[in-house]
Amino acid sequence: MDFGFSKEQEMIRKEMRHFCKKELTKDYIQWMDENVDFPPAELWDKFADLGFFSATVPREYGGDGISMVDAMVMFEEICKASMSVALAIGTTTGFGTRTIAELGTKAQKETYLPKLAQGKLKMCMALTEPGGGTDILGAMTTTAVEKEGRWIINGEKVFITAAHVSDFMVTICRTETDAKPPESLSVFLVPSRSPGITITRIPKISCHHCDSVGITFADVEVPAENLLGHRGSGWYEMLATLNPERIGCALMGVGLMAAAYEDAFAYAKERQAFGGPIARFQILQHYLADMYIHLENARNLTYKSAWLCDQGRPYHLEATMAKLVASEGALFAGRFGAEIMGGYGICSEYPMQRYLRDAYQLQFSPISNEMSKNMLMQFQGLPKSWA
Repeated sequence: MDFGFSKEQEMIRKEMRHFCKKELTKDYIQWMDENVDFPPAELWDKFADLGFFSATVPREYGGDGISMVDAMVMFEEICKASMSVALAIGTTTGFGTRTIAELGTKAQKETYLPKLAQGKLKMCMALTEPGGGTDILGAMTTTAVEKEGRWIINGEKVFITAAHVSDFMVTICRTETDAKPPESLSVFLVPSRSPGITITRIPKISCHHCDSVGITFADVEVPAENLLGHRGSGWYEMLATLNPERIGCALMGVGLMAAAYEDAFAYAKERQAFGGPIARFQILQHYLADMYIHLENARNLTYKSAWLCDQGRPYHLEATMAKLVASEGALFAGRFGAEIMGGYGICSEYPMQRYLRDAYQLQFSPISNEMSKNMLMQFQGLPKSWA
């Protein structure tokens, strides 16, 4: 058993750390958090030049075809610098690239994957609805009706990350009226500027420089060839995207924890009170120790999930646990990091308040921590507890 990274993976980490230190400074992140709802185009282009978008695209379509573990090594440094930036670029690679690579026809792959590899397309996933996110099978009211060689979509989505800047939306709709819920959904690639689409901003306290929005579909026409995967099999086929999403979101929690721990640790050593640094106080050392333990546990679970994915082995349990442990650890780190820093912990001048705000989003996205625990026990053989 080897918990270490290869020389190549360490090189990836070193390169990404250098990139983030140069391009994602704390001052720049603060500026974005206060002024934009999505990272500027010049930053997106720098990620493209770095090869971030081509990394996970299969080689036959112009990418590098790297493993899930390699991709997470690359992603971790970005998550530590800014969860918003991680979300902004992760929606395209996780929901666009992966979905098309898994579900797309040869023609769809040839059309979209090379452009995704070059960073020329932005994509998002329109799944969550006002009636529910975790209970998507019961809450799904958006429909797609086949008519004269095209699909007509009507419905509403909510909390859709980066839809307002996307070129295409991977959209899940109910297409079968007489089938069981798991066999009633289909996936479509919807051009984001299609007539009938209305996007509404949703102000929130978290991830300011990567907005989540509401979407209304009113008789939106989509060509028949934009169906992804098989009609009626969308729920099962989307698991190829939704399970990896939990690994990526877990890594966002890892990044938040690492950043909060680093800042709180440094502050505790520098801050003077009662004749010396506050780092000598036992209670603050305990806060920091708990952060460090949560960070190690979450990182190990996350990379184990990524490794299992690469091995072609089941990883739904581990990915769910990783997301749960990482999100709870991130909230702990943000809360107690702010307490260690006192008044400075909630001042806009310092990033600790951003870590805390962003950590709240992970408590229920992409799945609530409570439902994660329910599912873990169902996987262990206990009765289904939420119906």
